[in-house]
Amino acid sequence: MTRRSGQVDWSTRVPLVKMAVLILLVLAACETQERPEAASAEAHESLDAPIDCPLRGKGVDPATMRPFEEVEEYIAFLEREDRAAWQKPDEVVAALGLTGNETVFDLGAGSGYFTFRLARALPHGKVIAADTEPEMIRHIHHQVMAEGIANVQASLVEAGDPEVPEEVDLVFICDVLHHVPDPAAWLAKLAAGMRAGARLCLIEFKEGDLPEGPPESVKIGRDRLVELMTGAGFELASEKDDLLPYQTFLVVRRAK
Repeated sequence: MTRRSGQVDWSTRVPLVKMAVLILLVLAACETQERPEAASAEAHESLDAPIDCPLRGKGVDPATMRPFEEVEEYIAFLEREDRAAWQKPDEVVAALGLTGNETVFDLGAGSGYFTFRLARALPHGKVIAADTEPEMIRHIHHQVMAEGIANVQASLVEAGDPEVPEEVDLVFICDVLHHVPDPAAWLAKLAAGMRAGARLCLIEFKEGDLPEGPPESVKIGRDRLVELMTGAGFELASEKDDLLPYQTFLVVRRAK
């Protein structure tokens, strides 16, 4: 049917309006604390699926969170285009050999750099994106709801306890372990929460003078990584030593 000049084409406008309403509901669910019952009821009147703010259940006060503008700078750094040249995210996901129906725990997910790539490789599975920073969880959750991504769940965790859900098949940890004050104890807790046979992928920066990565003083060498893993109850399953130019890539399995 031909539209008259000036006539609104609602077939193109409705999806945009629908998306705008959905984003407003997410913001209301995550950032309104004055009327929690009302906000919760409104949030669950989603156009397509329930909205469950991952911060509300953890008692996070939005007033204590860093503003969007400040967080966006760090997110832009994590998502910068030149990172893909050496991080090789698509190659990393492919190297995991996922079948498509697993549950993956992206621990230290940050901006979701790997989260959403993992989600695309899991058409019948899901990704639990976990981080200790509520601002990162807010960012991931907003993207999930705005884009209607059904197989990503954002989860706020404590720094000292990874809190791995029982159903997880693979824990994915990239550029995180060197931030942990006591990696041996942290990995032991991680292993204790994983079922026997579940895998863990660990990526950490190699030692030496590299154009990318943290200061040399905080890096964890490959041999030390293996020592920490075996000490926590893991067995080395595979190693992709030639895939990444600046990082060690280990896959271990929870010992039976």
